[in-house]
Amino acid sequence: MSRIHEALKKAELVLPLLQRTRSAIESRIRLLLLNQFKRLRFVCPICGYEGVFLDRNAETGKRRHAECPQCHALERHRLQWLVLNELQKEMALSQLRVLHMAPEPFFETRLRTSCRSYITADISGRGVDRREDLTHLSFPDGSFDLVYASHVLEHILDDQSAIREIRRVLSVGGVAVLPVPIISNSTVEYGEPNPFEVYHVRAPGLDYFDRYKTIFGRVKIFESISFDPKFQVWIYEDRSNLPTPRMPKRPKVIGSVHADYVPVCYD
Repeated sequence: MSRIHEALKKAELVLPLLQRTRSAIESRIRLLLLNQFKRLRFVCPICGYEGVFLDRNAETGKRRHAECPQCHALERHRLQWLVLNELQKEMALSQLRVLHMAPEPFFETRLRTSCRSYITADISGRGVDRREDLTHLSFPDGSFDLVYASHVLEHILDDQSAIREIRRVLSVGGVAVLPVPIISNSTVEYGEPNPFEVYHVRAPGLDYFDRYKTIFGRVKIFESISFDPKFQVWIYEDRSNLPTPRMPKRPKVIGSVHADYVPVCYD
């Protein structure tokens, strides 16, 4: 009986290793197959990986060339990283006090050691430094030189209050990087969170950036075309089948390749 228990204990130790090995082998096979079919090759500006990027499944179908297989960054992450590098031509990260809302793990690990001070926050409080509601931040005026909130405002019904709060906590000369997923030319308000879109309350359009312009002194828009195509910062997605039963208010958009945008808002 003791031998059985001993064997079971060994199996408990070995099983997670086997599962990780299987996952790694499956990922490697996927990459080999993609290379075999002459897939396009790209460079990830975040981790330096060079090769084929992975497709992602989406409500609209397959989103091609989306994910870096090494650091798992998506199109928007690569574009935002390139924009952050551009900002460093104007201001050194080592001198900045940074507030990062709903932080992406691979950004957090890189920024936390690069900035003068770095605070992460989220309304849930899970895995971050502070629990904060973006519409009612607890920080004093002018607390930060950079506020970074990626794909956050499309989750907030009272986004105008959130934008004003971001402006309030910015220092003189500070900047806010506030990208949202741009779906079409015109913003569509849902009126309530859609659970099939990770509880988005709107589908932002290009006109969404006008909301920033009423609150900030200046807004500069970076877009996919601003950077070398080798970094793959375009959205390869067919949106012509929209709306769908799960996304009934999303507008139909013609085309299978779409630009992404990163607004940089100046105090």
